[in-house]
Amino acid sequence: MSEVIEKTNLLKGGEFLIKEANHKDMFIPEDANEEQLMIKDMTNEFLEKEIRPIDDKIEKQEEGVAVGLLRKMGELGLLGAHMPEQYGGMELDNNTNTIIADTFGSAGSFTVTFAAHTGIGMLPILYFGTEKQKETYLPRLITGELASAYCLTEPSSGSDALSAKTRADLTPDGKHYLLNGQKMWISNAGFADIFIVFAQVDGDKFTCFIVERGTEGLTFGAEEQKLGIKGSSTRQVFFENVKIPAENVLGEIGKGHKIAFNALNIGRFKLSAMASGGAKRSATLAIQYANERIQFGVPIGTFGAIKFKLAEQAIRIFANESALFRTSDLLTKKKKELEASGLSFGQAKLKAAEEYAIECALLKVSGSEALDYVIDETVQIFGGMGYSEEAPAARGYRDARINRIFEGTNEINRLLSVEMLLKRGMKGKIDIVGPAWAVQKELASMPSFDKPQGAYANELKAIKDFKKIVLMVAGGASKMQMDGELNLREEQEILMNVADMLIDIFQAESMLMRVMKLADKSDKKIKQSVYDAMVKVYIFDLNSKMTKYATDALVSFAEGDLLKTFLMGLKRFTKYPPVNVKKLRREIAETLLEANEYCLG
Repeated sequence: MSEVIEKTNLLKGGEFLIKEANHKDMFIPEDANEEQLMIKDMTNEFLEKEIRPIDDKIEKQEEGVAVGLLRKMGELGLLGAHMPEQYGGMELDNNTNTIIADTFGSAGSFTVTFAAHTGIGMLPILYFGTEKQKETYLPRLITGELASAYCLTEPSSGSDALSAKTRADLTPDGKHYLLNGQKMWISNAGFADIFIVFAQVDGDKFTCFIVERGTEGLTFGAEEQKLGIKGSSTRQVFFENVKIPAENVLGEIGKGHKIAFNALNIGRFKLSAMASGGAKRSATLAIQYANERIQFGVPIGTFGAIKFKLAEQAIRIFANESALFRTSDLLTKKKKELEASGLSFGQAKLKAAEEYAIECALLKVSGSEALDYVIDETVQIFGGMGYSEEAPAARGYRDARINRIFEGTNEINRLLSVEMLLKRGMKGKIDIVGPAWAVQKELASMPSFDKPQGAYANELKAIKDFKKIVLMVAGGASKMQMDGELNLREEQEILMNVADMLIDIFQAESMLMRVMKLADKSDKKIKQSVYDAMVKVYIFDLNSKMTKYATDALVSFAEGDLLKTFLMGLKRFTKYPPVNVKKLRREIAETLLEANEYCLG
C-alpha cells in the first residue's frame, strides 16, 4: 500500500490529517526564549498586582475600572503586542502573543474585555481598514485611549450572522449612511469609544462600518444580567438614523462577511489560549485544596478518586495547550512566509489565520470544553465550598460556560471544521482523495502483524491509524453523497462524529510531538515519565473513543457487507496496547500534589 502519511515542513491548514508532523520543527511552550519569558513574567506581574487585587471591583463593573486597566496595559504595550510598530504596536510574533493570551486567561471577566478590545475590536481595522482609518484609530486603540467593541449579533441573527436586519442606506448626497437597527450581547458596549458594526446596505449587502460613540441616534440598553462574566460590560446597542460618514465603511460594500469570518478565526484561537490559562489556574486551585483539605485524618489528595480528577485535568490541559502552540507556530511561520512574498504585516496575519481556520475552529472547541471539564472537577474537589461564592471555584464555573457559545457555538465550529476540510479536498487545495483511496485499498489487503519498533512507536502508529479511521469514515460518507445516496448537509450527527475525531487526533498528535521533543531536552523540571504517562493515557482513552465516534457515524450511512468491511477496518485501526491507566494517572497526580500547582506547562 502507498503510505497515507507524507512528510512536509510547513503543513497547510487541515493537512495534519494526511501528513506527518516533525516534532523537531515544532515550537512548544518549553522552547520559550529569554525575551518571551520576560514578557510572560511582565504579563503575570500585571495580572497579580493590577487585576487580582480588584477582582471584586471588576465583578461589580465599578465605573472606570475596566477602562483604567486597559490604559495601564496600553502603557506597557500589551494592547499592541500583535500590532505593527508603525502604529505604535510591539509587533511581536504569534508565539509570544499566545503566551500573553494564555497568561491573561486566568483574569476572570476581564479576559472578555481584553479579548474583545484587542481581537475583534482592533483586527478588522488592521486587516481591512484604509491607511487613513488605521492611522486614525489604531494608535489610540493600542495605547488604550480608545476602547473598541464588535457589533455583529442581533436578536434574530446569532450563528446565522448574514441574516442581520440592521440597515444602512446611503443619503441622497452620497456622503453618509443612515444606520437603523439593533445589536445584542455586545461586549465592552458600556464604555467603548468605537464600534465595528455590521449592517445590510440597501437591505441586502452585508457591510461593515466604524461607528464612533456620541454619534446622534446611537443609544444603549442596560447592562445584561448574565450567568457569568459579570465583570464584563454587555449591552444592547441601538441605531436610529445614525449618520455615518461614507469614508467609515470598513472594507468593501457587500463584503462584510469576509471581515466577520476572518476576525473570528483569530478570535477562536485566542479564546482557546485564554481558556488554557483559565484551566491552569483552576487546576492549581484544585491541587492546593486537595493538599489542604483533611478528611478521615489525611489530605483528600491521597485518595485515588481525587488523584484521577487531578490527573485528568492535567492531561486535558496539556493536550489542548500542545495543539494551541502547534497552531501558534504554524501561524507564526506562515505569516513570515507571506511577508517574505511581499504582503504587508496586516495582510500576512489575515492570510495566515485564513489558512489555519480549520485548526482555529478545532481549538475553540477543545479549549472551551477542556476548561469546562477542569472547572467542573475543581468545584467537585472543593465539595460544598465549591458551591459557595466565598471560594473562587463558583465564579470560575459560571464564567467558563460562555466559552462554548462565544465566537460561534461549539456545534457551529464542529460543523464548520469538517465542511472546510471537505471543501478544501474537493477544490484540490489539499489531497484527501488519494490518502482516502489508499485506506480503502488497505481494507482489502491482509493486515500486517509486525510490531512497532523504537521510542514512541506504538503511539506514532496509533495516531496514523486514527487518521485512517477518519479518512475511511469521511471517504465512505463522501462517496455515498457523490452517488446521491446521502446529503451530508442534512447529516449533522455524522459531521459531528468526524469533528470529534479530528479534534482528538489533532490534540493527540500535538501532545505526542511535544512529549517527543521534551524527551530530547536535558533541562526539564519534570521527569520524562510524567509526560510519557500523559500521552499514553490520552491515546489509550482515545482508542475507545475513536471506536465509538466511528461506529456511530458508520451505522448512520452504511449497512450490510459494506458496514461489515468498515467495522473490520475500524477494529484493525484501534490496536493501541492496554496500559495501566490507574498507575499512570497516579504518577501524574502525585507530581502535581508535590509541586502544589499545575506545573506541566
